[in-house]
Amino acid sequence: MGLPGAEPPAASGGGLPGFFGGKSKYVRMDDVLPQEQEEDGVGGGGGGVRVRRSHSSRRYVFACSVFASLNSVLLGYDVGVMSGCILFIQRDLHINEVQQEVLVGCLSFISLLGSLAGGRTSDAVGRKWTIGLAAIVFQAGAAVMTLAPSFEVLMVGRLLAGVGIGFGVMIAPVYIAEISPAASRGSFTSFPEIFINLGILLGYISNYAFSGLPDHVSWRVMLAVGILPSVSIAFALLVIPESPRWLVMKNRADEAREVLLKVTDSEDEAKERLAEIEAAAAVASAGKYGDKTVWQELTRPSPVIRRMLITGLGIQCFQQITGIDALVYYSPTIFRDAGITTESQLLVATVAVGFFKTAFIALAIVLIDRVGRKPLLYVSTNPL
Repeated sequence: MGLPGAEPPAASGGGLPGFFGGKSKYVRMDDVLPQEQEEDGVGGGGGGVRVRRSHSSRRYVFACSVFASLNSVLLGYDVGVMSGCILFIQRDLHINEVQQEVLVGCLSFISLLGSLAGGRTSDAVGRKWTIGLAAIVFQAGAAVMTLAPSFEVLMVGRLLAGVGIGFGVMIAPVYIAEISPAASRGSFTSFPEIFINLGILLGYISNYAFSGLPDHVSWRVMLAVGILPSVSIAFALLVIPESPRWLVMKNRADEAREVLLKVTDSEDEAKERLAEIEAAAAVASAGKYGDKTVWQELTRPSPVIRRMLITGLGIQCFQQITGIDALVYYSPTIFRDAGITTESQLLVATVAVGFFKTAFIALAIVLIDRVGRKPLLYVSTNPL
């Protein structure tokens, strides 16, 4: 039952539009306007301007999120393409099983180191240029791998690519979160995940497309194709703005305000977000959160922070324990052991894995701001 005289939510049109045009279940308080204010906006013609600006800002944030996520394609492509490349590298460079495992597995460790270094780098040179640096380092690594005459040189390229991937994977969600409006932040910050899986799918397709070439050429072409997404990032750097949070940290509030005007629906919202960023930056510059430093909050957390850490780390830990990375890396080997014998059939089967993985990630992004995070988490962990 509603209050007397109140319109039901469906009739009022209240609620923030969802990312793909539907309605999000998460409603911002300032979206619920008094009836006379809405009528004034419509009557005076201001309502149409506000709607147009809302759509324009959403498209702009969408484009920035896509460009920022291009580095995630590099990680996905490397993971996907290496699963097939390793078959040809074994025959061409005559590497043994231990070398194969080191070549495949070292990426996770090296990208972790790259991610740790990426935080300080992004604070020093900015989020935008860290994205560019990640692409340059990956390009160097991919070029070395493509031309590698031996296992040792191949490992050097692999290490460089891992550092670049670590930078890119770390900075993309940070940048997207700092430019996205709160109501659609869940969808936008999921972009890197779907781009990783898109990269995996492209890697599988590359395996199949170039598998007919001679062994000493096929794996080199597969790895060389991975340079293309990083080249497109050069164009992206001309389009995307710097993070408003980083600009405030560098005492460039006027530039931050200009960016916020592009990614928000109104000047009032831009001012509100700028004030929030400035307040957070003031706390960060003081190096304290209450009476504790940041590291003390992590090593000796309060009950609230402890629950956040357990939840965040626990979800990530159990996600990896499922063994999904091993499945992705060794899909051709798994299918071969399952009875698929021909090389072309093995690679087609891995393409199918990549397709369905990407499709369900896309479905999750559509649903994340509609049904919430926890229901999707429950469904994804269903043992059936």
